[in-house]
Amino acid sequence: MGNLIDANLIAVQRDGRPVLSGASLTLCRGEKLAIVGPNGAGKTTLLRALVGLEPVASGTLSLFGIPCRREADFRVARRRIGFLFQDSDDQLFCPTVLEDVSFGPLNLGQTPSGAEATARQALDDLGLGHLADRLTHKLSGGEKRLICLAGLFAMKPDVILLDEPTNGVDAVNQARFEAALQSFDGAMILVSHDEAFVTRIATRGMLLEHGQLCPAEIHLHRHSHVHPHLHRSGLPS
Repeated sequence: MGNLIDANLIAVQRDGRPVLSGASLTLCRGEKLAIVGPNGAGKTTLLRALVGLEPVASGTLSLFGIPCRREADFRVARRRIGFLFQDSDDQLFCPTVLEDVSFGPLNLGQTPSGAEATARQALDDLGLGHLADRLTHKLSGGEKRLICLAGLFAMKPDVILLDEPTNGVDAVNQARFEAALQSFDGAMILVSHDEAFVTRIATRGMLLEHGQLCPAEIHLHRHSHVHPHLHRSGLPS
């Protein structure tokens, strides 16, 4: 069975400056791929390019086995991909939680009553049913993050892309957030500076630097206590 995502030598420029210069990756069913790298390396740009939100200067990209070159190609593929933005306030735009989580299923063609039932189920699955009638702008940072995730899950995607998913999430909500990701049976790509989180979630890692991707090993360093780390494959730890 083919890859869900197949990006080959993707190049992206901004203001005439290369951000990505030949980045390649594949994503298979069930994989949880972590992408790490320094600030400004282009990790968010890469995620956006994978779903057609960032123009690609050169290279090839296929989603679910279909080459994506035009907006129309990406529009079809996006129905199967959920994108968790780095800032939850960029993603929450409906007045109440229930309306926001219902928006995706409505866009996929469900009836209003069907979309509401799907949204309530997604909220209940994450233990968030009690927030259904809350105003989104009055949620805590951790609650916003979980509601955004519920909105993605309500669309039943095959792939989710997560951009710094633990931003603003307190310890209690992070445990719930991680449990939800662990239970997700689709594939995911996650970008995070939180190495402990990455090592608990990811099944494979890649390092983005100088505009290109290379394999990275995910493992634990043992000292008097344990530190999780990612290293470029083939380099000493």
